[in-house]
Amino acid sequence: MRAFANLLERLAFTPARNAKLRLLTHYLQATPDPDRGYALAALTGDLKLRAVTPGLLRGLMAERIDGQLFAMSYDFVGDLAETIALLWNTDRDEDVPLREAVALLTDTGRARLPAAIAGMLDRLGPSQRLAFLKLATGNMRVGLSARMARMALAAMGAPEVKDLEEIWHGLTPPYQPLFDWIAGGARPEQAARAPFRPVMLSTPVDLEQLQAFDPADYVAEWKWDGIRVQAINDGGTRRLYSRTGEDIGGAFPDLIEALNFEGALDGELLVRRDRDVATFGDLQQRLNRKTVSRDMLDSHPAALRVYDVMIWQDRDLRDLPHRERRALLEGADLGSDRIDLSPLLPFATWDDLAALRADPPSPVIEGVMIKRRDSPYVGGRPRGPWFKWKRDPMVVDAVMLYAQRGHGKRSGFYSDFTFGLWDGPQLVPVGKAYFGFTDEELRELDRFVRNNTTERFGPVRSVAPKLVLEVAFEGLNASARHKSGVAMRFPRISRIRWDKPAAEADRLDTLKAMIP
Repeated sequence: MRAFANLLERLAFTPARNAKLRLLTHYLQATPDPDRGYALAALTGDLKLRAVTPGLLRGLMAERIDGQLFAMSYDFVGDLAETIALLWNTDRDEDVPLREAVALLTDTGRARLPAAIAGMLDRLGPSQRLAFLKLATGNMRVGLSARMARMALAAMGAPEVKDLEEIWHGLTPPYQPLFDWIAGGARPEQAARAPFRPVMLSTPVDLEQLQAFDPADYVAEWKWDGIRVQAINDGGTRRLYSRTGEDIGGAFPDLIEALNFEGALDGELLVRRDRDVATFGDLQQRLNRKTVSRDMLDSHPAALRVYDVMIWQDRDLRDLPHRERRALLEGADLGSDRIDLSPLLPFATWDDLAALRADPPSPVIEGVMIKRRDSPYVGGRPRGPWFKWKRDPMVVDAVMLYAQRGHGKRSGFYSDFTFGLWDGPQLVPVGKAYFGFTDEELRELDRFVRNNTTERFGPVRSVAPKLVLEVAFEGLNASARHKSGVAMRFPRISRIRWDKPAAEADRLDTLKAMIP
């Protein structure tokens, strides 16, 4: 596992994308099976191991070190795995095979797991301990996407990235058939029917950028506030995948039952009552459920709004231009009233489209999607064929209340901020944000937290309510689970209002008035 630990460390501290690819390619070429396959699965999030909770790890440390020393060390380091890796006391530094660590985290029963983890940590040096704990907690955070991992694989042999993506979701770790194929063997057979195909994604755009293109070459449609899915019926095998390839059909049996076509469709998963599309908050109540009650099926019915088609009646249509795929969809029987086709928007100029975007017919619309009429369906995020022009974000001025240390490269800074709004004379927490600011602004925020701390709770600090943050967010829902009664979607810090007194921050009633 020493090579795996070295890989994680170098990836974490190598910002350049091409340099990361070279590091991973070299590791995959030099590392024997099955260790390289398990490493690849860990880096892409496809390695399913027994969950090791922070509470279990803290319990192990409580048996070995003074609690106050551990708390102070954790507060300084800011990362639980790194703190334990540094404090764990052992003189050994074995090079344990990665497959042995994976077996421990896969096969060990719950009762024996703490002792097994302690025994493994006793055998490892600091860097390997950190790698093992990252593996155990599933927290890699090394700045490497699954697509970049497949690019590294493509650099090793004949298959191209698109060929690898086509079969990826039919493979399981440690990917021996995949590495055999890369080495010149046969293309692996996919493990199941109804395979996931890579989804085509768009790039952000604004009106100024659009002026460089001829609007006659594009079509546009509404961008709905649901989740992007791929719906498949392959010879009677029906699947509903998220855009990352996770099978989510178990939470949506009503929609699975409605997939009465033969093919693979790309669209938006929504909750729809008759013709009215519900808010994302309604859809969220259906997500991540193992079972769905009859009452929930009746009150929150799932629907699919179709954007595109990949496969239709055993024909792969992805190489066809968008206008031909669209024409097929317009003439096709989609098989259920739960499935409909996203309508195209009428516009002749970009200013026409801007006017539509500024006045959508539903609050559940996030903006517009813009697609070249001649574009093939290409998995991933190719620049140019498809754009997304999202609506302007909602904004409130909030007051910083709490700050928490970040992780990884941010472990030395307070970078996760809880903010609140006025409700009468009190500030009520309404959300948390940890991005939207520059590195220089991060240093300034960290300095403010340290100089204005009023209380400490482990890695969290309560700060004097002095600093106003302009918070932008994409959506808002009523929420009984939050004390404030609201839940923001994708909050981020858009500006630090050093100039604004905290007393002039927005009120909770102002935020609630924005709920659709």
